[in-house]
Amino acid sequence: MDSTYRLVSIPASHYCEKARWALDRLDVPYREEGHPPVLHWRAARSAGGGRTVPILVTDLGVMPDSTEILQFLDARHAGDWRPYPLDEAQKTEVEELEELFDSRLGPHTRRVVYFYLLQYKHHFLQSILAGVGKGERTVFKLSLPVMKFLLRKGMKITPSSAERSMEKVREVFATVDDRLADGRKFLVGDTFSAADLTFAALAAPVLLPREYGSVLPPLTELPDDLLAVVEEFRSAPAGQFGLRIYRDFR
Repeated sequence: MDSTYRLVSIPASHYCEKARWALDRLDVPYREEGHPPVLHWRAARSAGGGRTVPILVTDLGVMPDSTEILQFLDARHAGDWRPYPLDEAQKTEVEELEELFDSRLGPHTRRVVYFYLLQYKHHFLQSILAGVGKGERTVFKLSLPVMKFLLRKGMKITPSSAERSMEKVREVFATVDDRLADGRKFLVGDTFSAADLTFAALAAPVLLPREYGSVLPPLTELPDDLLAVVEEFRSAPAGQFGLRIYRDFR
């Protein structure tokens, strides 16, 4: 069996970025198979998952979730860097923060950025089709009105839901701001961990770090309404922290 892992992804997805970043950080050989949203469903099921990505296919089985992927990599591939501390108290703290970011940050940064990008065809297609095969690119473009409808329906994207998600993102950023107020360099302990990686990756849609592992719209080309959102979150202590984690560790 090929020992190279297979990462089934939506390349632009911040949850897929979380898994991809850990794989890269640990120098684990893998090949990424990128698909557009909606069209990824078939590939996800074929890989042994449900309808969500990332999915990591390995010689030891299928990991159908970004956190499960990090836990697997920690158990099998940790070396100079470990996603999770050996100290049990710190490990618990990292896992609790990771769950907070997975459940209360990631879904809302996704909804916010889709709300804006779906209004701007060029920026939307530039990001969502990066790293995708020619056939699926063509199908997605030809089906664009249907794809947009399904994405809005699936993520419950409306102006009011996007504003509620903005508030949820602000709440999580405020929690991270408070944690950083004592001058610490990392969220837990004195080393880069899964907590830092998860926050930075899942905040990326509203920070747009240059080091992101797939194509994001450049700040200089952003529409004014989306630029205002990005500037708000970049200016927060948590936003500055996320950008620094990208610069130093991605």
